[in-house]
Amino acid sequence: MSASGLEGIDHSIQQTHVWINEIDERLGWGNKARAYRLLKTVLHAVRDHLPINEAADLGAQLPTFLRGVYYDQWRPATTPIRDRHLDSFLAVIDNAFKADPIDNPAEAATAVFAVLSGKVTTGEIDDVRNSLPAALRALWPVKGGRAAKRA
Repeated sequence: MSASGLEGIDHSIQQTHVWINEIDERLGWGNKARAYRLLKTVLHAVRDHLPINEAADLGAQLPTFLRGVYYDQWRPATTPIRDRHLDSFLAVIDNAFKADPIDNPAEAATAVFAVLSGKVTTGEIDDVRNSLPAALRALWPVKGGRAAKRA
């Protein structure tokens, strides 16, 4: 039993910390708050690029805490967004880090994608990747940790 008596919540928070720690380690930032902000930003950007059903399928596989983060401020009627270009996706990341810019937003997104690939079922990741534009899909590592080859 957990100290708070809320094992499900405690477990979800532990899982969230694991995800954040993995992103932080991949990027070598040493800043978990920044890694969390990146995770949240990329989750929102991916969600907004997906058809509604696919966005919901991905959300169902997230830890409870991250599922709440993922759905925060979601407006399904506006998704998928019309501008689904790689540049606009990366601009979302740039915008979230105006005060402390990221040197390589594409690399940062790839780090989050790699963690998602290791935590979410392969079938769901395949569905998500296949729902994204080719240029964005090229940033998403396939099993083995490398980004897919550009078509």
